[in-house]
Amino acid sequence: MIPRVPRLSSLWVRGTSASSAGATPAVGDVGRPSPSESQTGRTSVQTSRVWRGGVGSARAGSLLAGAVRITAWIGRSHAPWSASGSWVRETAREAIMKKPRAAVGSRCRKRASSQEGREKCACSSAQAKPSAPNAGLARRQEEVELQASVSPYHLFRDTAEVTVFRESLLSWYDREKRDLPWRRQAEGEVDPDRRAYAVWVSEVMLQQTQVATVINYYTRWMQKWPTLQDLASASLEEVNQLWAGLGYYSRGRRLLQGARKVVEELGGHMPRTAETLQQLLPGVGRYTAGAIASIAFGQATGVVDGNVVRVLCRVRAIGADPSSTLVSQQLWSLAQQLVDPTRPGDFNQAAMDLGATVCTPQRPLCSQCPLQSLCRARQRVEREQLSASQSLPGSADVEECAPNTGQCQLCTPPTEPWDQSLGVANFPRKASRKSLREECSATCVLEQPRALGGARILLVQRPNSGLLAGLWEFPSVTMEPSEQCQRKALLQELQNWAGPLPATRLQHLGQVVHIFSHIKLIYQVYGLALEGQTPVTDTPPGARWLTREEFHTAAVSTAMKKVFRVYEGQRPGTCKGSRRATPSSRKKPSPGQQVLDSLFRPHIRTDTPSLKIAAQ
Repeated sequence: MIPRVPRLSSLWVRGTSASSAGATPAVGDVGRPSPSESQTGRTSVQTSRVWRGGVGSARAGSLLAGAVRITAWIGRSHAPWSASGSWVRETAREAIMKKPRAAVGSRCRKRASSQEGREKCACSSAQAKPSAPNAGLARRQEEVELQASVSPYHLFRDTAEVTVFRESLLSWYDREKRDLPWRRQAEGEVDPDRRAYAVWVSEVMLQQTQVATVINYYTRWMQKWPTLQDLASASLEEVNQLWAGLGYYSRGRRLLQGARKVVEELGGHMPRTAETLQQLLPGVGRYTAGAIASIAFGQATGVVDGNVVRVLCRVRAIGADPSSTLVSQQLWSLAQQLVDPTRPGDFNQAAMDLGATVCTPQRPLCSQCPLQSLCRARQRVEREQLSASQSLPGSADVEECAPNTGQCQLCTPPTEPWDQSLGVANFPRKASRKSLREECSATCVLEQPRALGGARILLVQRPNSGLLAGLWEFPSVTMEPSEQCQRKALLQELQNWAGPLPATRLQHLGQVVHIFSHIKLIYQVYGLALEGQTPVTDTPPGARWLTREEFHTAAVSTAMKKVFRVYEGQRPGTCKGSRRATPSSRKKPSPGQQVLDSLFRPHIRTDTPSLKIAAQ
């Protein structure tokens, strides 16, 4: 008697995957009623649904082994059913290789032996990262919703416009592109990993930093660490030392972490796509990943930075806040639509160059712009000028959006009227700046003028996390602006590092204001020179005595260099012919001292036992 293989395999498959009955269905099954199933067709429908829902790899393995045994048992004499055994075997193998998305939940279910464990498992499965089909579907749905809420006035509606945009921009770039060291490095490098590394370093350095400032840092970096392997073997101290003065120091730390990951975990090879670059490398976001992928590997992916935002907002007259989620999504969509598939790297660099040199924030050079025929902002300026000259409400032959309908979310808000004096600089809308948090810190330059080998100053290392992580600074204490016990707290901090110190020599020299991205930090600068004392030779971990030459090459922030300049201008007790002022013998300051006083407004203390600070 010939066995009923389809029915047998159906029952066996259902038994094998019974614990997966609650798995999430695939995208295509959501909200869709289950089709009626015949007895012979039940296996294929049911197993397909179970596997797409996420059967565990171990259970799928047992299914594959069972399929092989069934096929062997049936034998060649049962030719009508041999196809069914082959189908089960191949489908099971496919289920294993595809690593279903519910694997996290399956592993969790394996460990759950109690109701509490099953509840934890369900929670983990619900929070699991959505699968690629889900993500793609959600992205397409967002794009559809976005397009429905946007006027066609802000879009590129036909391929002719896109072609003109690409050809005009690339033609201009071929004539006007800037000669920059990272471009020369990338263009002359045949090894794709070294080319990607060169682009990566430049893009990270250029974040929030002007090109003119980056050039010297980039040149020194590539001379010191020309390959990923060279950087991976460097220490954080070396990286911070070279990065000193460039700002946003976490960038250098993440570059080092990324290089080590590429060398140690990825076999020395950079990820080849924007998606994998962003996924695998620390500190690499959407823009940096797109820049590396397009410039180094030729992937046709658009990028959006500050310069590109300005260009796109003006070309399509986007007046809404570019930092909002909806506008940002639209700008990325436009960038992806416009990028030239044959020269994506050049196209992205051309758009950035145009925003940096022609389509500038103030006083843009519209007459030199290769995109002026496509520029909605320029058309708006011409319409406003014509309207003003003719005293007419508008010109009917100039296309524009309909901002009064309240439907378009990319138009300038009605609360922000057109400023005739700004012209195209009315776009993009300037985001409201957040107020800076103000902090006050007391810091002291502690010097040993008579130390062996020359005068030395004390530096201590900051914690490995937070602001200016891992950099070196003068001993400091954070204080409230209204705090009156700065001297006592600062002296205690100094003694923690250098032992007992004479309190009467601690002199206030002035203040330094330094602006970070989110903090306004006011440093009250003090100085203390250890003259006539035995030089301090022993220092605890995290402290160093450095010469002036060593200080200028150490990993210190720009703020600390400002502090040191104040100290050098009013070095207490070490300037030739200087004399400390006292209440009984205070002389009129010299003209040079008066200039410094006007700049820093120092508070010179009186030489009294109470350590009272008197304003001079």
